[in-house]
Amino acid sequence: MSAPASTATTRVVTTASAAEADRPDRRAARRQATRDEIVAAAWELVREKGLAGLSLRDLAARVGLKAPSLYSYFDSKHAIYDAMFMEGYLAFEAGWERLAAEATEDPAALEGIDLLRTMATRYVEFCTDDPARFQLLFQRTIPDFEPSPESYAVAERVLAAAAERFGAIGITDPGSVDLWTALLSGLASQQIANDPGGDRWSRRIDEAVEMFAAARAPHLITTITRSQP
Repeated sequence: MSAPASTATTRVVTTASAAEADRPDRRAARRQATRDEIVAAAWELVREKGLAGLSLRDLAARVGLKAPSLYSYFDSKHAIYDAMFMEGYLAFEAGWERLAAEATEDPAALEGIDLLRTMATRYVEFCTDDPARFQLLFQRTIPDFEPSPESYAVAERVLAAAAERFGAIGITDPGSVDLWTALLSGLASQQIANDPGGDRWSRRIDEAVEMFAAARAPHLITTITRSQP
């Protein structure tokens, strides 16, 4: 009669142990969900009030917490900006990956100067679609903010992917990516600052690409037809 009791006891202990083991995973999942909610709310607020206008009190209220409770999830306001920085660059990286997939599926449609035009258009659109994100990723808007090594590693991957894509079409000068980002970020910045919602600068993308190609990749230029005035 003792064997069944022992078996039942073992089963209860095993079940209890499994429940205990599962508890930390659930806690971690809830914590991550709250962090994600805080970051999403932070994006909402900076789009409403500007990147530098992020208030921890407003952010806490937006997610139903007291302001001091935010420190249970992030060490500082800069840590929140850092999570946003990583999220922004992950979105940028996903765009690069989609472009790479499109180029693989239809190489003839995305090669040479046409690839550069598409890359430039996607870059400027990414910037102008979300001015707050553009400021966080590409400008020094927040005093003393520096992305963490983990977040900056994503930015470095994106730059490396751009350099690789350039190399595939014969642009190998190491400074070409720097010139490219400066040129396109300038267009995006002017568009956001001086003609939000318009196209005064974004319609110059093709012309800017041709200038870049003339300086860094003349082998890509054949007959250029420009549709813009």
